Amino acid sequence: MTAYRPGPFALIAAVLVAIFLLMPLLAVVPISFTPARYLSMPRGALSLTHYRELFENLDWAQSFFLSIRIGVVSSLVATTLGTLFALGIWMFRPPFAAAIVGFVLLPMIVPPVVSAMTLYFLLTGLSQVAGFIGYDTWLGVVIAHVVMIVPFAVVLILVALGQVDRRIDLAARGMGASVMQRAFRIILPNIKFGLLTAALLSFVLSWEEIGVTLFITSVNAITLPRLMWSGVHDNIDPAIAAISVILIVVTTVILVGRMIFSRTPQERH
Repeated sequence: MTAYRPGPFALIAAVLVAIFLLMPLLAVVPISFTPARYLSMPRGALSLTHYRELFENLDWAQSFFLSIRIGVVSSLVATTLGTLFALGIWMFRPPFAAAIVGFVLLPMIVPPVVSAMTLYFLLTGLSQVAGFIGYDTWLGVVIAHVVMIVPFAVVLILVALGQVDRRIDLAARGMGASVMQRAFRIILPNIKFGLLTAALLSFVLSWEEIGVTLFITSVNAITLPRLMWSGVHDNIDPAIAAISVILIVVTTVILVGRMIFSRTPQERH
């Protein structure tokens, strides 16, 4: 069967739409090279002053590594919880499964400010019991981020499970495989790319989360997005443009790498 190929009009339209969407991102690139101490287009000579500031100012480095730590831990926890939940729904088909899934997806529906206020009171309450996991701690931020990103992981993993043929699970069950064997040796290997996508999206969502983070942190757990927000809100630091360019490059490399890694051997050749 001949593969479908878009026509020239469709390709031109796609390119124009992509350029339109990318223009705001590309505009920050020249701004990051301005020698001025405020956000502006460079006039004349270019400068790496603000890139040097990122490496010389310890606040940027600390916030960067804190965001990495929170993102990795949140992604692992959210993907694990989402996988366990989705496997339970897919394998056992409990009564009222749709209602249960809908309940888990509530954080996607509830306005972020409501979630932020709820998590604020939760973490301040936890601070009275165990200060290391409460308000303005990195573990507290992890808890809040996990609550917010688990629904996205659940959706992606359920979609991946929807592509799995149930007959292979029934065949394994008929041959005496236990629940653990069916899950880890039959089902999970068939959704590994779905798990990878869920983990990647969970990391990105945790990395860029700012709305909830503003409510649950103060001075000790300053993530990179929160520091960038403070820079824009307080003094319009041009270093924000420099870190934005770096984040755009890193995100592009990760997405391209994932696309290459997820291609089948036939597509690679």
